[in-house]
Amino acid sequence: MNNFYFSVEWPQLVFYLFCAVCLIQVIYILFFFSRLVLHKPRKSDSSQTHPLSVVICARDEAHNLVQTMPAVLVQDYKSSFEIVLVNDNSTDDTKYLIDEFKKAFKNINHVLLTQEAKMIAGKKFPLSMGIKSAKYEIVLLTDADCVPATEHWIKKMQAAYTDNIEIVLGYGAYRKKPGFLNKLIRFETFHTALQYLTYALSGNPYMGVGRNLSYKKQVFLRNKGFSSINQVPSGDDDLFINQVATARNTAVCIDPETHTLSEPKSTWNEWMAQKYRHYTTSRYYKPNHKLLLGLYSSSQFLLYPLLIVSIVFYSWWISLAVFGVRFLIQAYVFYKGMKKLNELDLWPLFIVFDIFMFFYYLFTLPAIWKAPRKNWD
Repeated sequence: MNNFYFSVEWPQLVFYLFCAVCLIQVIYILFFFSRLVLHKPRKSDSSQTHPLSVVICARDEAHNLVQTMPAVLVQDYKSSFEIVLVNDNSTDDTKYLIDEFKKAFKNINHVLLTQEAKMIAGKKFPLSMGIKSAKYEIVLLTDADCVPATEHWIKKMQAAYTDNIEIVLGYGAYRKKPGFLNKLIRFETFHTALQYLTYALSGNPYMGVGRNLSYKKQVFLRNKGFSSINQVPSGDDDLFINQVATARNTAVCIDPETHTLSEPKSTWNEWMAQKYRHYTTSRYYKPNHKLLLGLYSSSQFLLYPLLIVSIVFYSWWISLAVFGVRFLIQAYVFYKGMKKLNELDLWPLFIVFDIFMFFYYLFTLPAIWKAPRKNWD
């Protein structure tokens, strides 16, 4: 009797796994990320204007508001718009600064909060009060330290609304500054945007960023605001959108004139602490979104360790050939994507940042299971 058996050496198994990981990456790049490259904004009526409320929450942000408010106040917008400034228990000069702004600009709505909300974590309560105080149906959210990239921010963001659209996702960029850390922060921001924008374009919206996000007030009220996620310190942007966004009611706006600019963290510890806090909300995403994000993150995490093992123990030239195919596809899509989001200066170093993502995921992975911190920002 003949004995048949199938024997595969472990280096070969590692190589097969490496090939599978590369295939997963290529599928994500071609099926999802390429949508940003191919996306052409819907042609809208240039005369379309909706009354709109810009909502900004501020806690001890006087130093930021001095620099950011002028760019919001001088927006080139023909229709009515107001700026709802929610002063959330500030102890600095925020109140007096807003009062000075109100003397010169009549469209400022000052919402003053003098007591902390009980049993509601994060900035959900001040944001809820700001949205409820807004007198217009469309609300446009940003942060006190954010500046619109141009005077056409409001005009271009509201132009994305149609009869069916209730949510518009924008891009919140960080200012370009010297140094490797700044480029790394901006690459991670681009990489995250590449996912949430293209998933939305594919009919799977799962998050937005509060630095540049718009939705209709009726969506907020219809879903009882943040009531279902009040126990979570963060999530006033990504978790809320994760619950209410659908393929039919969500649009994206990537026109460079609609971007907002924020000050990036200046130290590694500050940035990592910020990202660690952001990732603590991902456990509350819908199961299909967790699967979609988890599969991509896992493939990104395994890619370079498997590449190294395959090169050393299997075949260096076959391994590099497989990686090269993935690299060329990624390089092209990232180049086009960075060009669209005005981040093209990052492209020459994108492979360095791509390798760094292994360490990034290694650090942030524990945040998925850790309880979120109960802080405001």
